[in-house]
Order: sequence, then structure tokens, then C-alpha cells
Amino acid sequence: MRLSIISFTENGKRLSEHIADLLQKKIEILLFTKCEACRKNSAVSPVLFVEKSLGDWAKEQMQEKNTLLFIGACGIAVRAIAPSLTDKLHDVPVLVMDERGRYVIPILSGHVGGANEWAGYLAGETGAEPVITTATDINKKFAVDLFAKRNNLFIENKDGIVKVSSKVLAGETITISIEPGHGADGTGKCCLPSGIRLAPYPPEVPVDVVVTSKEDKFDASLVLRPREYVIGLGCKKGKAAEEIKAFITRKMEELGITAAQVYAVASISLKSGEQGIVSWCDKEGIPFLTYTAKELQEVKGNFTGSSFVREKTGVDNVCERAALKACGDKGTLLTPKYAENGMTIAVAKREWKVCVDEK
Repeated sequence: MRLSIISFTENGKRLSEHIADLLQKKIEILLFTKCEACRKNSAVSPVLFVEKSLGDWAKEQMQEKNTLLFIGACGIAVRAIAPSLTDKLHDVPVLVMDERGRYVIPILSGHVGGANEWAGYLAGETGAEPVITTATDINKKFAVDLFAKRNNLFIENKDGIVKVSSKVLAGETITISIEPGHGADGTGKCCLPSGIRLAPYPPEVPVDVVVTSKEDKFDASLVLRPREYVIGLGCKKGKAAEEIKAFITRKMEELGITAAQVYAVASISLKSGEQGIVSWCDKEGIPFLTYTAKELQEVKGNFTGSSFVREKTGVDNVCERAALKACGDKGTLLTPKYAENGMTIAVAKREWKVCVDEK
């Protein structure tokens, strides 16, 4: 994920450049400014002057799924992003830092998007103080949306987050029912923090949270489902993003799965910068994992080999091997390699586990 930083004063611009220097080898950073005094140097500076309105700039960055850091007043950031907000499950992380670099404040998508984690990271790198305002964090309470993110679960009904969090903050016990065989130890049991009680599955009485891949109906405030599919991809260099998007979409529709159920897209490391794949993954918020030819060749199984692919990449098959590699220790290939117009795809299903312990 990229971090886009925008400043509004000369001090803010200097701070953005300092942050970029600190983090340049760790993450991709884009620098922007609306400082009129800095415009004259924009031709030779890595900091780009933003000609368009701040709202249009923010919309563009959010559509590209970049994390935003405003160096300036919170009000500026709020007004800029307001027209482009969707919901807490899809909004990008947005943070604000004062131009002296004393405080860093996550103002949008603290848990699911990771703005709170970004704040902690930026604070650790710059010496700023993170200002966290989410109630579960400051009270050191269980956060169900953060639990979902850490366990690679997607939230089926986002309105349930408030119901569960309200009970947590009121000091009430939360009941969680987990599909058998998917606890962290393989038995369905989990190490539970205070205030959380594991309920039988399927629940016979109303519960707060159900974690399952099954499509049954449950009397629960919140239903969490695993991201259990991995898409293995291969393609000719420079394939258009729209063509790759259509290719992936057709295969998902054929299998009856959605992007929310996808754990990762996987390929060979030669494709790590393939913009068509990267752009689709960024837009959907799905990790893009790549492996060396040696790592892929070591994956066990019967694969659809190709001497041409081996000659070009060093491994006889990319999409099938990559899909299984990303599944970890246990995965099942659901669909073998399918090729079309210079693209290949295979889909695997991983074995998912959850644990409630947040330590």
C-alpha cells in the first residue's frame, strides 16, 4: 500500500520530506503540497504541487486505495475527504499530523483500514505521539472489527459491529460461536480474553458473533466469514488492468465467490510490479503475494506443466503452484490452470483458523 502525504505550508512540506527520507526504503511514499510558496520549486522537487481542488485530489487518492496523511489541521482533512466516504469497511486509512510533527491522529478507518496501526508506526518512526480516540483501544477492550481483520475474516453485516462493541464497552460478556475445526489449535477451541465466552456451534440461542463459512442463517448480531480462496495468476507483461479484471471476475462468477472471500492473489516474483494485477488487488484491498521460481518449484502436487513457461520463468507452472503456495501448509486446488489470451488463472482453497486471543 502507498502512503500519500499532503502539506499546506513550507514547514509541512519539509516535514513530509523528512518522513519520506525516514521511510523511503520501507514503503512507497507520494509527496504533494498545496503550499503556494512552494509552487516555484515544484519542477525540481519530489513534492508535487496540487493544482486541482483538495477534494478532487483526495477522491483520486482514495480511489487508488492510498493511505492519506494530511500535515495540517484536522478540519482541512475532514472537509477534503467527506464527499468521498463510503463505509467503515471500505474507506482507506486517513491520518493527520501537525506541521511540527508532535502528534499523529487517525481520523478514518482506524481498525479495518489500519489507521490506528499506521499512527503507531509513524509515531515510532518520527517520534510523534499517536492520538488514538477509538473507545475499545483507549479502554483496552476487545475490538471485533480488529479481530476480524487479524484473522482474515470479512464482515457480512457491518451494522453488527456497533452492537457488539457497545456490549464490550458496557462490560457485558460477548458470546462467539466458531465453526468446529477452525480454532487456532485445530479443535475449535480458542484462548479467550476476559469478557469473551465461546458458545456451541451451531448456536442454539442468540449469540453476539458467529464465525463460519457456511451459508446457514444464524441469530447473531454479527456474522464473520473467512477469506478462504487464493487466486493464482500468470500473464504476459503489460496486460491491461481492465483485461485482467475481467478475467478474474469471470472466474470468480463461475465459482460463485466474491472478492470479499479472496485471501490473496499469488504469482511469481517476476510479476510483482505487473500493474494490471497490482491495480486490481489495490482496488479490492487484497494482498498480492509473489514467490521466486525456486519457491514455486518446491510446491508439492501434480500441476499442468509447460516447457514454454519454464523457459521464460524458471518454473513449469505459475498460477497453480502460486495459489497453493499462498495457502500455507494446507490448501486444495479447486480449479486447474485455465489459459486465455496470454493470461492464466487457478483457484485454491486454504484451511482457515481463528483465535480470539489478542495478546
